[in-house]
Amino acid sequence: MSTPRTPLIAGNWKMNGRLTMARELASAIAKGAPAGVEVLVCPPFPYLAPVAVTLQGSAVHLGAQDLAASEDGAFTGEVSGEMLGDLQCGYVLVGHSERRTVYGESDDVVVAKFQRAQAAGLVPVLCVGETQAEREAGETEAVVGRQLDAVVKAAGIQALEQAVVAYEPVWAIGTGLTASPAQAQAVHHFIRARLAAIDAKIATGIRILYGGSVKADNAASLLAESDIDGALIGGASLDADSFLAICQAATAQ
Repeated sequence: MSTPRTPLIAGNWKMNGRLTMARELASAIAKGAPAGVEVLVCPPFPYLAPVAVTLQGSAVHLGAQDLAASEDGAFTGEVSGEMLGDLQCGYVLVGHSERRTVYGESDDVVVAKFQRAQAAGLVPVLCVGETQAEREAGETEAVVGRQLDAVVKAAGIQALEQAVVAYEPVWAIGTGLTASPAQAQAVHHFIRARLAAIDAKIATGIRILYGGSVKADNAASLLAESDIDGALIGGASLDADSFLAICQAATAQ
């Protein structure tokens, strides 16, 4: 890469697999993860503890796919940031497109989760992105800007020193469609420029990942773009060889 930002490749396993698969996948990734890139895996909640054991002694980081917007209390079915920390999680996804579109999480809910993650000592991976209808209407920057601004307004620009941003166009999640490198770079550049207007140092240092049907055969061209600092991987992260090939592509940039 043309910047000093260490690439980050994150695997979001979503609600897939069984315990044996989770252990085998984590073991293969831990053994094959290349130097020069930060690797993160986000298994389903029930598998966090066994995956944490599998990853012990490796350089691979453990993250969660979501967290509660509240502290501990009478919130049946929820998982707090502190609980995730107890399970050795260092990262957590916040505002993933499926949480926003399927479960109706508003910007306010995403902000609350972002702040709870940091209060619990976790690094939030803030996901932003537009739907296909919004892109076709020319609203990509308005939507992404609104989602980003909500966090900056509530948490302050300094909070992004301990955060990651992931641009994931909703129309490219699980559809097989992928933004072209130029399309992805344009939005990544927009995000960095919007932050730079507030704090140039933070904008320069923050890592912005691309998520949206990234695979081994398109990763290199996406990661070659100057403002793309890594990838948030869905389906391809369920195959160790494919995921590690993407990690390897990141080291070549």
